[in-house]
Amino acid sequence: MRAILESYDSELTPSEHSPQLSRRMREAEEMVQKLHAHNTELEGQLSQVLEEVGNHKQRAEMLEVEMKVLKSQECTAEQSTVVTKEEVDTLRLKIEELEAERSKLEEENRSLEMKLEKLTVQGDYDPSRTKVLHLSMNPASLAKQQRKEEQQQLQEECERLRELVRVLEGGGAIPGNLEGVGGFQSPQEVAELKKQVESAELKNQRLKEVFQTKIQEFRKVCYTLTGYQIDITTENQYRLTSIYAEHQGDCLLFKASSSGGKMQLLETEFSRTIRELIELHLLRQDSIPAFLSALTLDLFSRQTIA
Repeated sequence: MRAILESYDSELTPSEHSPQLSRRMREAEEMVQKLHAHNTELEGQLSQVLEEVGNHKQRAEMLEVEMKVLKSQECTAEQSTVVTKEEVDTLRLKIEELEAERSKLEEENRSLEMKLEKLTVQGDYDPSRTKVLHLSMNPASLAKQQRKEEQQQLQEECERLRELVRVLEGGGAIPGNLEGVGGFQSPQEVAELKKQVESAELKNQRLKEVFQTKIQEFRKVCYTLTGYQIDITTENQYRLTSIYAEHQGDCLLFKASSSGGKMQLLETEFSRTIRELIELHLLRQDSIPAFLSALTLDLFSRQTIA
């Protein structure tokens, strides 16, 4: 599809390119502004996290000082004969609690540092404070729709030009519905119209060739990946032939409903030989993919054993 778009772009004039380029440039500028705003918010979050880390470090240092003071008091209490045994035990419990709290604060500090590193490296954001906007239609879908509309307009214009050329070559009067297309009858203008018609037909032919090539590639990929060649026999009826089929006529026929949401297996000579798989996967489990997969494994095992 990119090659098709580039082939169309290569035939456009610079004046036709400029609106598209201007629109893309405006979209790029809007995206840059959004990125700048996002970076500013991330920097604010980073400063807040750094401030929290500094507060925790300061608190840890204060606890270390308090613990040293308590340890010095404990040493003084051991030297003093006035301090009772109960007071010593209380001080020891207090020291243990402070050490446990210090370990907890150190763990929180490490967690905050890891979070800070993640914010710095990966550019993460806070979902509660940052809103992410998603486009309802991406630019590729818009471009595809625009190309489809342009192709339809070109086809309509080609039909009008063909009719006008036939009228001008026959020397007849221009019909009322073609008066807006052109009010000229000179041979040079007729030749120019023919060139335009040929150019439009060439574009349509190129599109048909590309689409036909893509369809053939898609069918080959489906045949290689799924193991089934899918052919359309009549309207809403499809024939599936397995890559491991023992005979050329071994095939399955499926018929789609008018809405296209339900598939029905039609009876064939080959389907009569696999009634067990039909009974299990289609009638009981109601799963066509499971049925096709089981049939592929069964046919493959037959060839392997043979």
